[in-house]
Amino acid sequence: MGRVAPRLLIVEDDDHIRTALRWALEDEGYQVAEAVDGEDACRQVAASVPDLMVVDLMLGAMDGFAVVREVRRDHDLPIIVVSARADTHDIVAALEAGADDYVTKPFQVKEITARLRALRRRAGSSGGGSETGGDAGSALPEVVLDSHPAAPLVLRAERGTVHRGEEQIHLTLTEFRLLCELAASPGRVLSRAELLRRVWEHGFFGDERIVDVHVRRLRTKVELDAGDPRLVVTVRGLGYRLDPQ
Repeated sequence: MGRVAPRLLIVEDDDHIRTALRWALEDEGYQVAEAVDGEDACRQVAASVPDLMVVDLMLGAMDGFAVVREVRRDHDLPIIVVSARADTHDIVAALEAGADDYVTKPFQVKEITARLRALRRRAGSSGGGSETGGDAGSALPEVVLDSHPAAPLVLRAERGTVHRGEEQIHLTLTEFRLLCELAASPGRVLSRAELLRRVWEHGFFGDERIVDVHVRRLRTKVELDAGDPRLVVTVRGLGYRLDPQ
């Protein structure tokens, strides 16, 4: 039996861009569905969750930011945002909303396909760890990150899960990979450039501030007090360090 083609939803109101993406992605082996606005996208996700999404920011009444936030409430699928807006504020806002990657227009379709392949590789290894940086996940079958007596924080990389006590913490793919890489080198400072290479593989778009955004999101989920982080520590001018508690 052949491999099932991954299902991908394109959310784009420009007919020419949406059609070009569809043709290219179908050639790459995806089952492609289309949505022309944010409301339609959310309806389709509610009816049948895709494996990946490509979402334009400028969609009208319900923009791409809102779409990503809505999807992220219940789902951890990889999401790439595309937009003509290249301002750092917009990039950070999209990533804060829950996007895994951000591509500015105009773009080459092969750039989208390359980034989707990278996200799929990362998704395929999320239960077994990173494919880069020394296979962090396979070296981390189970790690207690915080031994709090009432609610220990436990990373089970081979299962792709993180629990605080009995409650499972739902991380996005990028957040999970970031935590695995930090946990693989406890007490060691990892620079933003090194984390980009390990977690994003292709170096994202060259802006190391992407790491800061995802660290902030990660802290809101794994720290007891995100305003006073003790687990994922900033080392000013150098990067980040994980200090097991």
